[in-house]
Formats: sequence, C-alpha cells, structure tokens
Amino acid sequence: MQILFDSINTTLPAINQKELSKWISDAVISNGKKIKELSIIFCDDQYILQLNEKYLDHSYYTDILTFDYSEKNFISGDLIISIDTVLSNSKQFKTQFLTELHRVIIHGILHLLGFDDKTEEQKQIIRDKEEYYLERLNNI
Repeated sequence: MQILFDSINTTLPAINQKELSKWISDAVISNGKKIKELSIIFCDDQYILQLNEKYLDHSYYTDILTFDYSEKNFISGDLIISIDTVLSNSKQFKTQFLTELHRVIIHGILHLLGFDDKTEEQKQIIRDKEEYYLERLNNI
C-alpha cells in the first residue's frame, strides 16, 4: 500500500499524513478493498481548471478531480484537490478548513470505491458516508 501526498502550485497543507493514511486505509478496508497506489495532490484553482478542461471538457473550477486506475479489489488513483476551492467552500459553508479538506478527500476515496453522485439518491448516500467517515476520523 502506498499513499503519497504532494502539491503543485501551492504549499502542502498542514495535515497529519500518517493519521490521514490510516483513516483512508481503514475506510478502504471497511469496504472490502485494498490500496495499491494512491496520490493525493494539492493544487491551486488554475491547475485544477486546466485538468478539468483537458480531461473532462469542463470549463469551471472544482474542489476535486478523481482519476481512477483501480482494478478488481485494489484501488489506485489520483485525487487532485484545489486548496483554493476547498478554502472558499469552507468559508461558504462555515466549516473549518481541515474539516472541508477531509470531506473532499473522503469524497474522492468513495468515488474510487465505486460510489457515485449523479442522482439525488446517490448524492445522499455519498453524503451520509462522508459524514460517517468524518466521525471516524474525529475519533482516531
């Protein structure tokens, strides 16, 4: 299992990489899968916009892009997270920055685990799972 944290065009946020890696691993294992390789890359709005336009043909900012390379029971992928958008979302929703960052990270992990959010029902399921795993992180 390998979880890498890196940054492009921004500074790496003040996170506890060891604690987050354990939290992510526990979430993946509780869903019957294992981590093969996972990169969590923090960036600015301009970088994520470029990727969103290039790979998804979307011309708007987003908090996360998830690139899934998973096979069978092993998840692999890249989570590209805009620190700028996470910060603006935390202000908009009146949450702590790290809470919003953790929510975005687990959201990407849930996508790698096969959860989707295209329908209202799927959105509710993924929101409930985000809350569940955020509670688990707070109890570590």
